[in-house]
Amino acid sequence: MEVDFKDDEDIARIARTVRIVAIVGLSPNEMRPSWGVARYLQANGFRIIPVNPGHAGGTILGETVYARLADIPKSAHVQMVDIFRRSEAVGPIVDEALAHLPDLKSIWLQLGIRDDIAAAKARARGITVIQDRCPKIEFPRHL
Repeated sequence: MEVDFKDDEDIARIARTVRIVAIVGLSPNEMRPSWGVARYLQANGFRIIPVNPGHAGGTILGETVYARLADIPKSAHVQMVDIFRRSEAVGPIVDEALAHLPDLKSIWLQLGIRDDIAAAKARARGITVIQDRCPKIEFPRHL
């Protein structure tokens, strides 16, 4: 992968300033990458908010699970949405985030996930978008 220094600057800023992360597609299965990333974020002082319709109302890593981003109370002040869903699912998730999360600063698409149209829409609204990267891999250089 070619290094994108703009992404690197954005990642450093996100790692230093974001503290509340909604994780779309967070699994309760400890063997899944989403669980490992969420646990890493928690261990480093981030509050995670699980979003998974199949587990809504339950808890993952001690946090209440919501079915959709729109169900998260605005008082949660979500600053970043980390998406663990296929690229085809990203567009509607980004639209929902833009419509319902007033404190949103960044959208993160995990390894192998890209949606350039959704990313452009978010960027046009002043949201930082990182695609095809993982905060568990990227953040240690900046924390």
